[in-house]
Amino acid sequence: MAFTGGDSTLPHQDREEELSEPNTSLSSFINSRLNSSTPRSRQSSPANSPRPGPSRFSFADRSCDSKYDSSFHGFNIFGCLLDQKKQKPRQQRARRKVGKVWYGMKRVKGIVILIFLLGLFLLVDWIMLSRLQNHGIHPKARSSTNSASVSARKGWKKFGKGKSAHKGIYGRMLALAAHALAEGQNKPEPKDLWLEPFIPASSWKPCADQRNWEPNEGKNGYILVTANGGMNQQRVAVCNAVVLARLLNATLVVPKFLYSSVWKDVSQFRDIYQEEHFINYLSQDIRIVKELPKELGSLDLKSIGSIITDEDIRKEAKPSFYLKNVLPILLKNGVVHFLGFGNRLAFDPIPFQLQRLRCRCNFHALQFAPKIQETGALILQRLRHHESHPGGPLDHYLVGSYAEAFKRQNQSHPKKASRYLALHLRFEIDMVAHSLCEFGGGEEERKELEAYREIHFPALTLLKKTTKLPSPQELRSEGLCPLTPEESILMLAALGFNRKTRIFVAGSQIYGGRSRLIALTNLYPKLVTKENLLSPTELEPFANFSSQLAALDYIGCAAADAFAMTDSGSQLSSLVSGFRIYYGGGKMATIRPNKRRLASIFTKNSTIEWRIFEQRVRKAVRQTKHVQTRPKGRSVYRYPRCKECMCRTE
Repeated sequence: MAFTGGDSTLPHQDREEELSEPNTSLSSFINSRLNSSTPRSRQSSPANSPRPGPSRFSFADRSCDSKYDSSFHGFNIFGCLLDQKKQKPRQQRARRKVGKVWYGMKRVKGIVILIFLLGLFLLVDWIMLSRLQNHGIHPKARSSTNSASVSARKGWKKFGKGKSAHKGIYGRMLALAAHALAEGQNKPEPKDLWLEPFIPASSWKPCADQRNWEPNEGKNGYILVTANGGMNQQRVAVCNAVVLARLLNATLVVPKFLYSSVWKDVSQFRDIYQEEHFINYLSQDIRIVKELPKELGSLDLKSIGSIITDEDIRKEAKPSFYLKNVLPILLKNGVVHFLGFGNRLAFDPIPFQLQRLRCRCNFHALQFAPKIQETGALILQRLRHHESHPGGPLDHYLVGSYAEAFKRQNQSHPKKASRYLALHLRFEIDMVAHSLCEFGGGEEERKELEAYREIHFPALTLLKKTTKLPSPQELRSEGLCPLTPEESILMLAALGFNRKTRIFVAGSQIYGGRSRLIALTNLYPKLVTKENLLSPTELEPFANFSSQLAALDYIGCAAADAFAMTDSGSQLSSLVSGFRIYYGGGKMATIRPNKRRLASIFTKNSTIEWRIFEQRVRKAVRQTKHVQTRPKGRSVYRYPRCKECMCRTE
């Protein structure tokens, strides 16, 4: 898609306009000084037009006016002087006056020449500055960023053929960021950039694996679950289904995943997770089987009323709802099928052990399938520059035994540790279209997103026609729009990440195409995605399986030394940030921007100075960087610091 619009404001526009003003008014300024001694306040009115003041050839005596010689276009001075030979006193006075006027004229000439030279210099400077800024690079940063930008563009050439870097409304800010990064590439980064508040964070330890009950027999019947959405939504649904099986004393059939026209992935549970590990690990909590018994598998579940959809259950329903409305159906028919099951179980109020089971499922029972683990370990190895990384519980959980295999492989080639930052860009077309926001693409963008909504979000399209919804400007001011790639990279630059930072970008199917990422690589040449890190042969087994590709992004983000989310409502960001809290030991920094505060900063993108921008962004982000226990009613997957999931050591 071709984006239109943009910000033509230059980094020093105000300064240039101020300095170029003498050029535009130079002739009037000179005329006023030569032709008049009248104060400026009187020259503004035609009624106060000044008479011609004394010139080099004028005298106080007006008797010479009649001797005007048209052939010389001036006064016939010689004739006038012969007629006035005997008027010596007057002549002496006139000469003294002429001397004063001549001295004044020399001063005026000097001022005029000085102003002319200054104006010429500023004009040339302005032309050169404009040419450099039109290329998006501040003149001081051009020399230091040129070589890195060329190599970055070559690396992305195959993704954005014929397309220039997309800058949208942030061309000016990206130029300022490039200048700041070039000047500060050897400066130390802020001390807290890669750190969490360690002492309070490290006092929480994982303990969701602890049990205090007997296994559930599952004798009340069977629960079928078909989860909708992408990989992360399905993960939440699986954990909720495990809790429901325990609550209803039912046997859980290994969940199935519903095919989505948005995600277009036919992957099932065994394609993403280790089925045997899931069954065995939770065997002390609930009974899990792979298939329904034959006698139940032949039933028409719809005709007997055993199919329950999301429309039948309100969002985050309490356990009492299931005991009252679902358990009777289960006891009567022996089976219940939750079709399209999503976020339909409340986080509060819920019994302590059921909440702990929820955490146990998410943080322990769901381990990725071997092929995902192997490729995920390969991504981590390349992100860490083939370093024999110490890993730990988090690496072991994410990639299993493959972490040790790569560690042994690299022991003969030890290298300095290489840390990296993971950035989740939640800027796919479905997110962009559903947000109802605008992103600088003009009328073409509006038409494209509206067409997408009509196909994939018909209910939203109908709502737009029947209800007055907030405008895109109102949504943005409230922080309800996803951060664009340009806003995300400006945030990282303002926080102090230097040009040498290795950045892994998850969610790389960016709306607007790869050309949007070129602007990012101009600032951070070491920015990569899984598509860069893996060869076509290594990626081929995951082609057309968006959920399995999302699992690779999950691994790359969860294992990062620092993780920056751009949309706190994203399921992947929520799950990854919670995972890093649970297994990170207080050492894994997570950047959680307050989009509402950032929106107020970004609205000033055409005028704000970079130093002020840095200060405001750092303040907005630091205010969210604290150790927080789970608020009531909030997700245990995102906020695992609660007594059900983690235990305090002090």
